[in-house]
Amino acid sequence: MDTLEVKNLSNESTGTIALNSQIAETEYHPHIIHDVVVQYLAGLRQGTHSTKTRSEVAGSNSKPWRQKGTGRARAGTVKSPLWRHGGVVFGPKPRNYATSINKKVRKKALRSAFAQKIRQNELTVVETMQIELPKTKIIKSILDVLGVHKALIIVEEITENLKRSTRNLKHVEVIHHSSVNVYRLVRYDNVIVTKTAFAELEKRLLS
Repeated sequence: MDTLEVKNLSNESTGTIALNSQIAETEYHPHIIHDVVVQYLAGLRQGTHSTKTRSEVAGSNSKPWRQKGTGRARAGTVKSPLWRHGGVVFGPKPRNYATSINKKVRKKALRSAFAQKIRQNELTVVETMQIELPKTKIIKSILDVLGVHKALIIVEEITENLKRSTRNLKHVEVIHHSSVNVYRLVRYDNVIVTKTAFAELEKRLLS
């Protein structure tokens, strides 16, 4: 097994944690990661967009003018797509954008993205992320000490102090280890994970 260094919030080494070789040796699969991210984002789309066809727009059903003798082009309805305020041809209608991907493929993508973060030294394991006061400047100073800015923080419990301290930081997100997905891993430049959350996440990746 490989090992990862564990640090405290002062960026001092406090020991190491074992890393399963099955995770460490996982190859990087960008095509699978891309497919899973696209599937995740597609599932977030509401799909409520809608336009009216010529049968749905408001307007008279009468012929605007007679067929011949006016000098104008032939017209049968004011609802024509050629006219202003007319119907829309092949416009969007409410639909579901969700797609499905095999469960094993999703887990493989998650393990691949996680292993890549470790290889690129973009993952930091800390003893804890517990803070005594709900102040943004406390989290900001911790991130500065750890040398990260745009970060995903993974914890075993989201405390009220931690939640309130990070909500004003645009490029920082705190999540429970059970909510980790591929999109969140690739979205942030750095990942900070507590020692306990890492152990639970490792179990999930190997199950």
